[in-house]
Amino acid sequence: MPKKKKTVYVCQDCGYDAPKWLGRCPGCGAWNTMVEEVVAPEPKGSGGLRLGLSDAVKPQPIGEVELEDLPRFLTGSSELDRVLGGGVIPGSMVLIVGDPGVGKSSLTLKVCADVARSGRRVLYVTGEESTRQVRMRADRLGAIADSLLVVSETNLETIEAHVSNTKPDLLVIDSIQTIFKPEVQSAPGSVSQVRECSVELLRIAKTNGIAAFVIGHVTKDGNLAGPRVLEHIVDTVLYFEGERNAEYRVLRAVKNRFGSTNELGLFEMRDVGLVDVPDASKMFLSERECDSGTVIIPTVEGTRPLLVELQALVAPTPYVPPRRTADSVDIKRIQLLLAVLEKRVHLQIGACDVYVKVAGGIRIDEPAADLGICVAMASSFANRLIRPKTIVFGEVGLSGEVRAVGQADIRINEAKRLGFEHVILPMKNYRQLAKEITGIKLYGAETIGDALRLAMPKD
Repeated sequence: MPKKKKTVYVCQDCGYDAPKWLGRCPGCGAWNTMVEEVVAPEPKGSGGLRLGLSDAVKPQPIGEVELEDLPRFLTGSSELDRVLGGGVIPGSMVLIVGDPGVGKSSLTLKVCADVARSGRRVLYVTGEESTRQVRMRADRLGAIADSLLVVSETNLETIEAHVSNTKPDLLVIDSIQTIFKPEVQSAPGSVSQVRECSVELLRIAKTNGIAAFVIGHVTKDGNLAGPRVLEHIVDTVLYFEGERNAEYRVLRAVKNRFGSTNELGLFEMRDVGLVDVPDASKMFLSERECDSGTVIIPTVEGTRPLLVELQALVAPTPYVPPRRTADSVDIKRIQLLLAVLEKRVHLQIGACDVYVKVAGGIRIDEPAADLGICVAMASSFANRLIRPKTIVFGEVGLSGEVRAVGQADIRINEAKRLGFEHVILPMKNYRQLAKEITGIKLYGAETIGDALRLAMPKD
């Protein structure tokens, strides 16, 4: 006698399930996210995810495991290859996430064409568009290739049959929220469907040695839509950052089993789609303004040094409490540095509105930007220009001291390449590099007061 199907209520944000409806999810605290789903009983003998491993495989000492270089193939985009760790690994599963219109499908389709032109077979499965719509976008992007196969399908069983027949080297699913598995009694995009389809796609990729790119939607908060288990299933998670109307996009890895998660890729949106930006520092400084409250800070993302323009506006206000606004910088960090400036440097900045932003839209979260933020806010407060062709970096402590940061030589060499003449840096880094760095003037600062006097000299 077949088992009776059971009904549960599943949170669409975190995947928490309960036997009855709840207004607030106990798992993540979200309101009105519990949706009724029918859970079918698992067939007898189902053992979960199986990757075609033999039952004869036995545990062995880790020192006896054979090492081999992971074979990679290039995508045709140097920026994407950088973020992936050097290219795509067959059998891996990559999740690409971003806001609607940010360029996920455009970049993926262009990569598919480049991979197909290199002699590999690519299968592009679209669940949101017709094949005619994909062809129209491919014409605009110049992404036409004989080995690029396109199909509009949402049934997972049919997709697996297409994979078995075409035997592609790269499989693209656009998007995971549109794919459904017939055995799962819930709507496409639900927690159950996303979880089950992702596990099946991972099995297909691993057992056939196919690299899989899966495109995912995001919620209104900018997080991945669907259960968090989806991020744990895949090998790599890439997030697109940037407004849909902005000119530049940032691709950042938040998880990568085959490379670093500190790398980022930069793209420029043009009429032919997303184009790589190899010289990011020059791009971010192309519209630099020499005014009070403006400072250039060097940041390092993975192995890439970036020079970005940081702007601060400090103005008196009759409102209480004064406003604090930050764009691409942590607002809590701004509040901390304002307190340090008022306590240690005696700047009466507490009664002023403070606005801080990074030109170009790239987000900065490393402590090395602390000193540059302090100098920018002090410059705007005093309405004084910073020394021309100067970069500033260093971590700021609560007692007002300037602490050393890592990879200082990389930051300085990048500034030197772009024609900067002065560097204000922590005293410890200055002592280490004073005799090694030539062609650019270094100024060591032990406290914030020292840095302000060096950045805004009276003469």
